Amino acid sequence: GRDEPASSLFTNDRSSPADWLNEYNVQLGDSSVVLNLDRKPRLSRFTDTNSMDPVFDQEANALEISPQTPYDIKVGDIISYQTDAGVVVHRVVEMGSDENWVYYITKGDNNPFRDFERIRFEQVVGVVVAIVY
Repeated sequence: GRDEPASSLFTNDRSSPADWLNEYNVQLGDSSVVLNLDRKPRLSRFTDTNSMDPVFDQEANALEISPQTPYDIKVGDIISYQTDAGVVVHRVVEMGSDENWVYYITKGDNNPFRDFERIRFEQVVGVVVAIVY
């Protein structure tokens, strides 16, 4: 009804990325933006797989930083990770641990199913902290 809180209007609640970069780390100039990161950033490009549509596609670029510990990565973060087929960029939808320690379950936002492989911290290349369109 009309008096329901706005949050009840949205039935598909998903985890959003963690706050890797807060407003105090962003400096705006007349024609520039400076991001003060506590780790060395990497510029990433994407291939045309459509797995992360509409968040980004091949025309976008991203800034990534390397997490320092497995627990820096949160459900909702978009990570890049190494597989036998190459580097994949998908969202973390679940975290867990087993006899081999921490793992992440990922999924492309536009994919119908979660990724099969349990991703280990050693496979993580970076965490997306900014997407530039």
